[in-house]
Amino acid sequence: MSGTRRVDRDGTWRNWGGTVASRPTRVARPASVDEVAGVIRKAAEDGESVKAVGAGHSFSPVAATEGVLIDLRLLTGIRARDRAAGTVTVAAGTPLHALNTALARQGLTLTNMGDIMEQTIAGATGTGTHGTGRDSSSISALIRGMELVTADGSVLRCSRTEHPEVFAAARVGLGLLGVVTALTLAVEPLFRLTAREEPMPLERVLAEFEELRRENEHFEFYWFPHTGSTLTKRNNRCLGPERPLGRFRGWYEDEFLANGAFQVVNWIGRAVPGTVPTMAALTSRALSPRTYTDLPYKVFTSPRRVRFVEMEYALPREAATVVLRELRAMVSRSRLRVGFPVEVRTAPSDDITLSTASGRETVYIAVHMFRGSPFRDYFETAERIFAAHGGRPHWGKVHTREAEYLSRVYPRFCEFTALRDRLDPDRRFGNAHSRRVLGG
Repeated sequence: MSGTRRVDRDGTWRNWGGTVASRPTRVARPASVDEVAGVIRKAAEDGESVKAVGAGHSFSPVAATEGVLIDLRLLTGIRARDRAAGTVTVAAGTPLHALNTALARQGLTLTNMGDIMEQTIAGATGTGTHGTGRDSSSISALIRGMELVTADGSVLRCSRTEHPEVFAAARVGLGLLGVVTALTLAVEPLFRLTAREEPMPLERVLAEFEELRRENEHFEFYWFPHTGSTLTKRNNRCLGPERPLGRFRGWYEDEFLANGAFQVVNWIGRAVPGTVPTMAALTSRALSPRTYTDLPYKVFTSPRRVRFVEMEYALPREAATVVLRELRAMVSRSRLRVGFPVEVRTAPSDDITLSTASGRETVYIAVHMFRGSPFRDYFETAERIFAAHGGRPHWGKVHTREAEYLSRVYPRFCEFTALRDRLDPDRRFGNAHSRRVLGG
């Protein structure tokens, strides 16, 4: 997943998924907080908008701009560690893979992760990137303090005790309250996870969903459309030694099958859509149970080399089985051909203003399509199902919802917009996308 920060020779910036392109007036690569502040002040003098970008892994236009694009790649590394508080302070442009390996060298780890680690820490938290967990979910929920440069070029630091109203919102700030330059994260001593991955019939997973979620620290599953098959994943802490997958088996299953062979399957399905149901059945049958024990980030994350487009909605957890059955019925009765699995994860509620899990126990349902395949009919039909159950779209993924809808499903929506009015009255950090999702 290298090359995710991409500016073409003609000055066009593109995201990893190929869903967004914009042409900034210039790209700034500040190496310090003072330089970030200088870029913002200069943009204000010139009457230009400003957007910060990390690795470009959002499928939505959250970072698109025709003004100044701030590339955070030079703001990297762990700034400080507080052993007594159990925290580390990290520069905003630090990639998650670099952060994880640096923490592991110090005998530390994040409590939870999403399933990839190519994003920057600020990009991941700013859009609400999450994993799956009975007791823990988004990386944003691990934030204990933040440093950001606001629209007037001043540096603002916030926490639960310092500017708490900003802290409540900025942890999932969508880049609209300021340019985040550093985050203080809760960490814990390095532990090990035992992963148990096992194919299971969809109907059994739906029947036992609450039990599987309750009995495992981290439970998720992938359903293969056009089939009744799933792959379940259960990750739990253990006291034993590391027992990673053997080198050959890891390469064969995670690189050859899950990336190489899956890429070929999707090429065929894109060229000849009628083959997709057969390919889905073959793919699901190729899966076999496996159990291994490793460091958390090696268990939580997987290489994702097959490029795709994604929509994900956060729904009330009690709606999980109903929504999945509606989704399955929709695929079955339509002429859609869906070659990518549907991913299902859970999260506890949190207290972050615009977090997708704000104030409610959550199930996440993500639909994907191979990049270059027509996806709009599938996504729009799935989105109608999600919206009928009060779903909240992931801020960094494809969706069509606007402010009128979002203000109804987020109880604290107006709290965020009022704070934005105070911190950025001139909409220095806005763009067409923010006007659509938050209003003018």
